[in-house]
This record gives sequence, C-alpha cells and structure tokens, in this order.
Amino acid sequence: MASLTPISHSHSHSHSLLKRPNVRPPPPPSFFSSFILKDFPYSKTLSLKLPRMLTRNVVVSATTAEKPRKRYPGEAKGFVEEMRFVAMKLHTKEQAKEGEKEVKQPEERPVQRWEPSVDGYLKFLVDSKLVYDTLEGIIDKAPFPSCGVTVVLLSAKSSFFFRFPASVVRSNEKNKVISLMWSASDAEFRDTGLERSEKLAKDLQWFKEQGYTIPEPSSPGVTYAEYLKELSEKDPQAFICHFYNIYFAHSAGGRMIGKKVAEKILDKKELEFYKWDGDLSQLLQNVRDKLNKVAESWTREEKNHCLEETEKSFKYSGDILRLILS
Repeated sequence: MASLTPISHSHSHSHSLLKRPNVRPPPPPSFFSSFILKDFPYSKTLSLKLPRMLTRNVVVSATTAEKPRKRYPGEAKGFVEEMRFVAMKLHTKEQAKEGEKEVKQPEERPVQRWEPSVDGYLKFLVDSKLVYDTLEGIIDKAPFPSCGVTVVLLSAKSSFFFRFPASVVRSNEKNKVISLMWSASDAEFRDTGLERSEKLAKDLQWFKEQGYTIPEPSSPGVTYAEYLKELSEKDPQAFICHFYNIYFAHSAGGRMIGKKVAEKILDKKELEFYKWDGDLSQLLQNVRDKLNKVAESWTREEKNHCLEETEKSFKYSGDILRLILS
C-alpha cells in the first residue's frame, strides 16, 4: 500500500512541512445573508469553494430558476401566429395541410359538387355585409362608449387596471395621472384598408342594376352580428379573435371561393368584395403588427381565452358561407 507520508530528502525539510498550517477552503457564504449567484460566475469555482452538498443545492436552485416557461405554438413570432396556428388546426386535412379537424357533422364534409346559385350568393353577400357593417361600426364608435372603458393607473413600479362607466371617465378626462384605453383597443383598427362594408355595398348595387332583388339579411348574419355586438361590450379578447378571423380568412380562403363563384355564375366578373386598395400583403402585415402590440398587455389567461373563441368564429362564418349553396 502506498504511504501517505510526504517524501523528502532531509529531516529538517520534512519537519517544516509538518509544521506548516493546514490550508482550508474558505467558509461557505451564508444563505441567510445576501448570497448572489453572480458572485460565482463559473461552475468550477462553485465546486471548489463550496462543500459538496451545498454545491448540489445551489445547482438545483439555479436550474429551477432558469427553467423556461411553457411556450405555446407560434408564441415566439407573436400572438397573431398563435391565432393562425389554432385556426389552421381547425381545418380538415382536405382544406389545409396543417388541418387536424375530424369531420363529425354532415355540413363539415367537403362539397362534392360545387353548384352555387345567384340567389344563394346574394344571401351570402347580404349577410356578410351585415357582419362587416357591425364590425366596422363597433370600431368606429364614439371615443367614450356607453359600456365604459378600461382605465390604467400608472405608478413607478406597477400598473393597475380598473373598469369604469363612461360617465365616470368623462369627469376625469383632464386628469394626467390616468391613461385611457379602449376595450380591445378598437381605435387601433380604424382605417386599416381591410374594411369590406363599402365594397359590398357597391357589389349589391351592381346586382340590383342587373335586375336582381336584394334580399333582407337572414338568420346566420343577424345572429353573428348580434353576437359581435355582445362581445364588443363585455369580452374584448373574444372580439379580437373574431376580428382577426373575419378579415384574414376572407383575404385567403374567401378570395378562392369568390373566384370559383365568379367562374360558375358571374362570367368571371371580379366583385369589389375581393379587391383591396393598395398592397394586400402589406395591409395584412400592418394589422398583424397592431394585433401583436395589443396582445402584449394581455395575460396568458386572456390570450388563451381569445384562442378558445376561434371555433365559434369558424362556426358563425361557416353558417354564412353555406348560404352560397342554398
């Protein structure tokens, strides 16, 4: 067995080694004082300076603190990407490669024969106009709606959110301590270039000039319009979900449907409903940026609530779309 006795060439040298004080590691820092992990920037230093059990505890603590929060699909790119991801999942495989929806109801099955009628298409356009009239009317409403506004009280360290009736807010308009925000930040979405109401009015006028009778709005459009009004007064996150899906779906799948209908029954005439003033891709990007900005102030729970509304948006829009084949 190897000896633990120091090897030396002289007795005096050996004696001096034995008399030298033991070198001990410095005592570990007290965890009941102000221990800051940044004081020990390298893991090797930690393992040398601290006892074994203490090192293990520090590593576990640091790992726990740095554990990343669960990321939602699309979250890294902004909330609009989260909405897009959820919307695509609600398509069937036939509709989109990202689709995951299973067909359960007869109306969810792909149309075997695409046979639109002018009467059915007019119903679709009329109900669509009612929805856009309602949506754009909500966006253009007065600065202080009767339902009240959200008030943000700002301090040096935090923000507090309260809900006040419009009458109370009016009496505080000049108070510089508060900043006022619209429910769902409606003012952010005025004059985006995506508006469809005026375009639809021109199309319906064209049909009237061709001798067609313009019908009254039917149940699908009326029901959806009333629901949007209800959401605008009490549920801004859900309202934003419908705003996004209505405009963005029309700019994608809606255009494809319009083209098919035009080929079948309108001698390929392109309606104003499917035209935009300016670069559509840029208009959409501008709205994406605004939506992402609005959602930055939402909690994760509010964002999830918005995403959960997507299925209802699809249902209401689908009911109106099916009028084309009626």
